[in-house]
Amino acid sequence: MNAPSVLSTVLSPAALARIDQAAAKYPPDQRQSAVMAALTIAQDEKGWLSTGTMDFVAGYLGMPPIAVYEVASFYTMYDTRPAGRHKITICTNLPCALQGANVAAEHLKKKLGVGFNETTADGMVTLKEGECLGACGDAPVLLLNNKKMLCAMTPDKLDQLLQEFK
Repeated sequence: MNAPSVLSTVLSPAALARIDQAAAKYPPDQRQSAVMAALTIAQDEKGWLSTGTMDFVAGYLGMPPIAVYEVASFYTMYDTRPAGRHKITICTNLPCALQGANVAAEHLKKKLGVGFNETTADGMVTLKEGECLGACGDAPVLLLNNKKMLCAMTPDKLDQLLQEFK
């Protein structure tokens, strides 16, 4: 463990073991290469990435905190503020847009009453705009809770999805 003992309670022993497993895939002097895996593990456990959690990850991997902040703020899969119980990230890049992603995004905004990077008043759903999700042939696509890809998301399919959240 590379983190100071004072911070050892930031993540559970199980999360630390998973981070160690991810870091073991790299040479010891390249431990910081596991930063994306470590952030994912930390976010799964904490629900979002606070500055304290990111500082802990930086210390644990032996890297400057700013380097961790840069990764966490660049990728839409990381939440640097609390998010809703469900996170919907919809791809609006050109291939998806040409197949209805902008219509789908506007439908979600209207139904949820929020814009991109906002959470519904009940804390149930956070809506995010994503860059290419790598499924252009199945557009429009969205990523649910960073884990599940949903394809060909028409307004009717979106309504069904939102109904499942209730």
